[in-house]
Amino acid sequence: MTRTPHIYTTLIRTHHITSRKKLARVKKAAASHSLQVLIRSGGCPGIMYAEGPDEAAVSSWISFVQALRYKDFQCAQKPAANQIRGGGPVKDGGFEEVTSVAEFGERMEQRGLGGWWRIGMGYEASD
Repeated sequence: MTRTPHIYTTLIRTHHITSRKKLARVKKAAASHSLQVLIRSGGCPGIMYAEGPDEAAVSSWISFVQALRYKDFQCAQKPAANQIRGGGPVKDGGFEEVTSVAEFGERMEQRGLGGWWRIGMGYEASD
């Protein structure tokens, strides 16, 4: 199991993610910033996870997503360097959607980011 340092990650929480037009724009922005993005769409809550090798690109993507005016937008975990396990978190060339919070959580666990994700979502207190 290889550990990769210096991958910048962020977690965004919104009320919901349902607009296909907004999602198309999020996907395009992720590609233009060379980020891997995992989205929980289809209901409450909406969750977005992004990772990339450059903190500035992750921050710029966050600003782009915030400008789309998602309801109750919260950057639950600011861009920060994290060590993650294995390959990319997504299958579709850098962008993937899941429909359940449980599946999203499983993906975070697989990446070695389960605790980080639970803290960001408010399921656990930070140390």
